[in-house]
Amino acid sequence: MTAAPVPTSDTVSSSSRSKSAVYGWVIAGLVLTIVLGALSLVVGTTSLMTSLRWLLSPDSQADTVLWQIRLPRTCGAWCAGALLGLGGAIAQGLFRNPLAEPYLLGTASGAALGVTLCLLSADASLLSLAWFGQLGVIGAAFIGACAAMLLTLTLARGVLQTANLLLAGVVVSFLLSAVTELLLLSAPNVWRTLQSFLLGTTGFLSWRSVVLLGISLVLTVIPALLLSRGLDALTLGEETAQSLGLSLPVLRVSFLAILSLVTAVSVGQVGVVGFVGLVAPHLVRQLMHVNHRGLLLMAPLMGGLLLQSADLLSRAIWSPMDLPVGAVTACIGGVYLVGLLWRRSHGR
Repeated sequence: MTAAPVPTSDTVSSSSRSKSAVYGWVIAGLVLTIVLGALSLVVGTTSLMTSLRWLLSPDSQADTVLWQIRLPRTCGAWCAGALLGLGGAIAQGLFRNPLAEPYLLGTASGAALGVTLCLLSADASLLSLAWFGQLGVIGAAFIGACAAMLLTLTLARGVLQTANLLLAGVVVSFLLSAVTELLLLSAPNVWRTLQSFLLGTTGFLSWRSVVLLGISLVLTVIPALLLSRGLDALTLGEETAQSLGLSLPVLRVSFLAILSLVTAVSVGQVGVVGFVGLVAPHLVRQLMHVNHRGLLLMAPLMGGLLLQSADLLSRAIWSPMDLPVGAVTACIGGVYLVGLLWRRSHGR
């Protein structure tokens, strides 16, 4: 019987340095989040001087614009980005594929279809919904995301064949997106509002949205961190993971449920915002060497910063108009991935 390896001083020192690096990046990320939040108060449809005057000499209009529109918008954008970053880290670890993202299994299209059906049946917009109405939208998005995931897994016959899974996810995404477009064509009076929503927008966010997104983030991050060792074991192979006493079906179902909830809540509040869930885990891995526990902690922080930054850019690029934040993240993510592929092709 082989004796268990005894931790050496070098191993302990390396682990300590790794934890210190993670804590350092967490503090830096939180500081940057606060800075971006402060900038969001002065970036909008009004001029910079007007926004600064509102800050220095607040009135009723300043209270509405700064504290009821801009601040909840940037806080909600951060929470939605954090959910997408968490979903991306889970998807890449669960499917052992660096190109995996929260929308891999067609969940975004399913959630968008659920939101569209809910809003069309209620004949309402997100801004006019009360608490229970917004919970209903999230519930419809969750049902749609779960249905899309089940359809994808059925077509792919499980999660073992990555190529089949990717193909099935693409097919389901296109199919459900087409159904959503047909539904919107049947209701031209709400076409413009829902179309901007499906492109990805932070314009519908309120303090109510922030509360829902924040609660969802806590409810998904905690179980993901508790199950993070399962993702570490999966990187060694399924047989090794089973030999360690892990129940792979339970592990997969748990992470797929978290992934569905993450997608449903984010899509239900900001629409379909691409590339954040794909890019955030990659940026974390480039900055530091972490296990999945560290990745599941840092990826939400990175995702929040990415979407918060994209929200600021969407306000500033074409002021006084707002660009769809999904278009901004697509441009940022596309440029990042092109640069990453170029560096790899040139051996850098």
